[in-house]
Amino acid sequence: MRNPFGNAGPDASDAGPDASDAGPDASDAGPDASDAGPDGSRAGSDPGGAPAPRRTAGLLRSLLAVVLGALPVLAFPAPGLWWAAYVCLVPWLLLVRTAPGARRAALDGWCGGIGFLLALHHWLLPSVHVFLLVMAALLGLLWLPWGVLVRALLGGVPTPARAAAALVAVPSGWLLIELVRSWEGLGGPWGLLGASQWDVPVALRLASVGGVWLVSLLVVAVNTAVVLLVAVPGPRAVGVAGLAACALVAATGAWGVGAPRPSGTVRVAMVQPGLHGGTDGAERRLDRAVDLTRGLAGQRLDLVVWGESGVARDPSADPALTARLTALARAVDAPVLVNVDARRADRPGIYKSALLFAPGGPTGDRYDKMRLVPFGEYVPARGLLGWATSVGKAAEEDRRRGTEPVVMRVPDGGRALRVGPLVCFESAFPDMSRRLVREGAGLIVVQSATSTFQRSWAPAQHAALAALRAAETGRPVVHATLTGISAAYGPGGERVGPPLGTDASGAVVRELPLSETATVYARWGDWPLYGAFVVVGAVCAAAGAGALRRPGPARRGRRARTGRG
Repeated sequence: MRNPFGNAGPDASDAGPDASDAGPDASDAGPDASDAGPDGSRAGSDPGGAPAPRRTAGLLRSLLAVVLGALPVLAFPAPGLWWAAYVCLVPWLLLVRTAPGARRAALDGWCGGIGFLLALHHWLLPSVHVFLLVMAALLGLLWLPWGVLVRALLGGVPTPARAAAALVAVPSGWLLIELVRSWEGLGGPWGLLGASQWDVPVALRLASVGGVWLVSLLVVAVNTAVVLLVAVPGPRAVGVAGLAACALVAATGAWGVGAPRPSGTVRVAMVQPGLHGGTDGAERRLDRAVDLTRGLAGQRLDLVVWGESGVARDPSADPALTARLTALARAVDAPVLVNVDARRADRPGIYKSALLFAPGGPTGDRYDKMRLVPFGEYVPARGLLGWATSVGKAAEEDRRRGTEPVVMRVPDGGRALRVGPLVCFESAFPDMSRRLVREGAGLIVVQSATSTFQRSWAPAQHAALAALRAAETGRPVVHATLTGISAAYGPGGERVGPPLGTDASGAVVRELPLSETATVYARWGDWPLYGAFVVVGAVCAAAGAGALRRPGPARRGRRARTGRG
């Protein structure tokens, strides 16, 4: 089968002086023609298998790919080296482009993907143990075709056409990987590369246009242009043009995309009781949250928000608890949005639910969490994987899912504030906050708890997601937690006031600007993903038609036969 991307490797022309006599397409025998095995050794180099030194070299290259794939994590909280995102993929790309064959390039992609996922989710290790490695190995397979694509477009000395294609196809391929692993069953969209830019104003403006997806595209495009500039002598002009185009996109975001127009304010209190363990931890946490909330009396609040799992009993089955929460709302003269992690009284199963208590009693508004954390809140295919509960902190019983989003009406003087609640993990999904805004939410509230990962990077990474959801939708977002980090963001994604850290126990009030501006992302959604599909499809079609095939070695004429033969 002919390799649609051309020669098997950059060294195809070195096969020998008569290599071209095999035919004009000898070098196109297939993507694996130069690969005897996963270590990239040449086929036929040793009938008994690759020599030990070559196998060792292949193993070392794989380990190097794992290390290089982990570098992008430095751009995320808590390291927070956001600027590193624009060069962190360069070493990995340089390694993949030098692969001797397509199989080796795919392996470099897979190993790099494993390194990226292990580094990104290392804080899960105490909870999932060996499953972290299994998860990384399986999800890392998504980078197999990306490795082939990178080598096909950046390997050897690319023509200007291949270099230009790389500038759009390599970022698009990365974006499709992010799309696939964003499925809830595969762990959700945690650690999208664009999320590393949560505190960069230009990136937040771009997110209002194309969501976190557009930011990811820009970051990978810059990395690709840098590779063309520093490692490929021929098409350096294409690399310069690519960097210039990325700079133009960033400038457009900085000066061409306006910030959401303010339309009033809302005063919201976040209550963070802090870490309380032990057998009576849930009750002590509830008592602490009640005390902190009572201390907010007289502060002219519009809403009080508690973190995830702040209440461990269903109030509808506990009249005393309902009366206590209603009296609390009356004491602060504001509705209190609590989160219940308990069995529902009216149906079987455990739910995580947002409930609203007004000074006059429960409003009847209830949102049940729809997207659950794999293994943390349910075990996928429990009949097959149920043994995970014996080796990690997997859920002993599956939580039940809600069926639809809910927009709650909160009385706010002469108008009604419409609040869209999300629970914890759901703030990672751009489509959920977008849907709430399209259904009329003027404020997005995230109730979260990351106490299991208290001393890790997880709380900072989670809180940062709220900034992106605010910028994408043009609505303020409150991220309230049990144990930190609690933070609030304005409709442009800018943080309002200092956050409450993981060592804090307290309540803070934030006055947030409201906005009715409809962002491009809120109107048009995930259009960068559709563009990525078109680009990757077009590149594959062009490769199949031979438009991007590498030029093979010049074919030599047959030697003239002499009298001596």
